[in-house]
Amino acid sequence: MSPTSNVKTVKVDLPAEIFDVSVNVPLIHQVVVAQQAAARQGTHATKTRGEVRGGGRKPYKQKGTGRARQGSIRAPQFAGGGVVHGPQPRKYDQRTPKKMKAAALRGALSDRARNDRVHVVEGLVSGDAPSTKAALASLAGLTDRSRFLVVLERSDALTWLSLRNAHEVHIVAVDQLNTYDVLSSDDVVFTKGAYDAFVGGTAASSERKAEVVEPPADDAVEEKTEKPAAKKAPAKKAPAKKAPAKKAADKPAAEEADK
Repeated sequence: MSPTSNVKTVKVDLPAEIFDVSVNVPLIHQVVVAQQAAARQGTHATKTRGEVRGGGRKPYKQKGTGRARQGSIRAPQFAGGGVVHGPQPRKYDQRTPKKMKAAALRGALSDRARNDRVHVVEGLVSGDAPSTKAALASLAGLTDRSRFLVVLERSDALTWLSLRNAHEVHIVAVDQLNTYDVLSSDDVVFTKGAYDAFVGGTAASSERKAEVVEPPADDAVEEKTEKPAAKKAPAKKAPAKKAPAKKAADKPAAEEADK
């Protein structure tokens, strides 16, 4: 069966907790800046005067030449010398909590949904063979705008192969949907399977409640803590005090008293 360009849109009720929330522009800006910063490699590097090869010998004597004193031809003021305060390898990552990313994504999707720029379709290509022409014709039938963000399931290989070379289309897996891609495109197009997976996963995570663990009953606590009393060791008897030895000088006095 040859691929066709007829696209079938699906009318769905967009959940208000995802597609109809207030847009927090400063939050979205912070998340987008952090995402772009994380994409930087940070491998830029320049050599200082201690890292440039050569320059171990003093170029000329200290005094008597009329020139400024120099210790190395690899000093920053010489051609071929080191760089002062040049860029060094570093990381540009910024810490962005998951709740902030999720809130920014909901705000971006809500902005697109309020302007009728979120579409859900059954599929962009019909048949068993990929077709870029048919997929682009399906997207053109949705809107006159040119930049599309197509959200697919990872198992949808047919649409992936059809749109991977289209420069006006950016494809993203449903579990990789992010704020920057939503804002950089004019329209967001979900396939039915990707939409169900996104809404179901987001709703499940937002409705997840913490489990309240009730304290155990008092009887249970007593049963767990109640242990057989340990036998007490017999108390040690204190050693008897020895009578102090009588002094030798007292003996004659005692003998005289007996007489």
